[in-house]
Amino acid sequence: MAVPSFEPADAGFADRVRASFERQGALKTFNVALTAVEPGRSVMEFPWSEQVTQQHGFVHAGVLGAVMDTACGYAAFSLMPADAAVLTIEYKVNLLAPARGQLFRVQGEVLKPGRTITVSEGRAWALDGEKEKLVATMTCTLMAVFGREGIQH
Repeated sequence: MAVPSFEPADAGFADRVRASFERQGALKTFNVALTAVEPGRSVMEFPWSEQVTQQHGFVHAGVLGAVMDTACGYAAFSLMPADAAVLTIEYKVNLLAPARGQLFRVQGEVLKPGRTITVSEGRAWALDGEKEKLVATMTCTLMAVFGREGIQH
């Protein structure tokens, strides 16, 4: 299946996404890095650490959900006008395998952009040396927000 090609509404989308990402306090706690941003797509990575695990040593599902939500959000945000902000309005996570690895790569991709509502898909892989394993997927619905007090773009 071909990867869809999208045209961003704002030529400065990458700088907007990076600036917004820098304000993500929770992701700093998880040591998440934004490694790629393209129109309709974002990629993030974070290393395994005890701070992101549950009782069995796997990355906690809530952490995976938070990072996939953010990746999906920035994929959608990359296509929005310069004066828009983005908020998630719904998501569903499928946990496919225990999140065991040394590094985790999370990707968000827009499936269907819209003027107000965008649908994105997230995927999370556990990497251990040369081994990659898909551990979780997400479907995420996001909303473009304009002119709302307390929500910055």
